[in-house]
Amino acid sequence: MTSFDKPTPTDQDAQRAPEARDPEAATSKAVTEAALFEAFGGLRGLVETVLPGLLFVTIYTINQDLHLSALAALGVSLVLLVLRLVRRDTMKHAFSGVFGIVFGVVFAMMTGNAKDFYLPGMLYTLGLALAYCVTALAGVPLIGLILGPVFKENLSWRTRNPGRKKAYTKASWAWGLILLAKCAILFPMYFWADTTKFGWVLIALKIPPFLLAVYLTWVFLAKAPPPIDVFAEMEAAEAAEKAQKAEKARLERDGAGGAPAPVRPQPDAEV
Repeated sequence: MTSFDKPTPTDQDAQRAPEARDPEAATSKAVTEAALFEAFGGLRGLVETVLPGLLFVTIYTINQDLHLSALAALGVSLVLLVLRLVRRDTMKHAFSGVFGIVFGVVFAMMTGNAKDFYLPGMLYTLGLALAYCVTALAGVPLIGLILGPVFKENLSWRTRNPGRKKAYTKASWAWGLILLAKCAILFPMYFWADTTKFGWVLIALKIPPFLLAVYLTWVFLAKAPPPIDVFAEMEAAEAAEKAQKAEKARLERDGAGGAPAPVRPQPDAEV
């Protein structure tokens, strides 16, 4: 076969080539996707985040009844929590959603202003945005503190994996700036927009900024070095320690069993 007869790779083959040449990178990307999906709740987490507020603004738009809207939002949030309990799924996303709805209902009922249903969530978003920016500036990015246990690396990225620390810092800045931009839209509207318009804008801004932040986090971490599995390291250290103790015990046992005493050389008989 001449050089002209050699098959040339197709575009599809060329796209697959980097992952084929570097299976570790492909595995790292897959692990990153799975970890992010778990950390942020996946599709169900999005539904649990959006549905109560969507129900509130829909009912309020139809009949302007604050009490009915608030109770409906609280009711569906509790139903979602019960479903997780029945399925024995992780509860952190459901509990955070229920607490947010409860605070919103309390605020709205106390003031009589339907827009105050959204105020606790807005204040939480503002505080979270500032936390992302401040921790990134301080060199302890919040997204690393959140995802470290998910990746089984805990805080090893701070001192042992500078590439991941840099990625976590970029991701924290992304989250902080995106959430600050969201707050820059919502807080002025809270003061001048009517309740229904404000509610629909807030619902529209629930998912897109979140998905953008998650996507940028995935991009930064997919290019970063793989995490250091500190749990596997601890298990390996424990296994090595057990093996060392077992070997020491075996040697002591063999010594106590009585090795034959060394034979002393007899002096030569005198002639």
